[in-house]
Amino acid sequence: MTALTDYIDAWVAGDAERIAGTVADDCVITECYGPVYRGRDWVRRWGQDWFAAGGVVHRWDITDHIVTGDREIAQWTFECTWDGTRSTLDGATVARTGDGLIRTLREYQTTAPLYDWRSTWRSE
Repeated sequence: MTALTDYIDAWVAGDAERIAGTVADDCVITECYGPVYRGRDWVRRWGQDWFAAGGVVHRWDITDHIVTGDREIAQWTFECTWDGTRSTLDGATVARTGDGLIRTLREYQTTAPLYDWRSTWRSE
């Protein structure tokens, strides 16, 4: 297990305390759609509020994972229910770690369903 895989497993488990336990006190977590969570306390509150509002992580499958020095990079498929809608997306996370904890983490995700291009673009 690594800091990033522990973090992902905690989200799948729906455990805000475990999520908070994977990050440094002064961490900076940047989500792909804009929010920035600074510090363990804000990460804990984010998790608590997200789960309390009905958020569910059904799966978060890592498809590629690289660990080098104090960096972790993972590509993944994420499936969750938020605001009553179940959705699946692909993305990647870049994390800097230290002392077994996440110091910084930034997520990137696809903004539309993936498809094989065959000389025509989707207009979605």
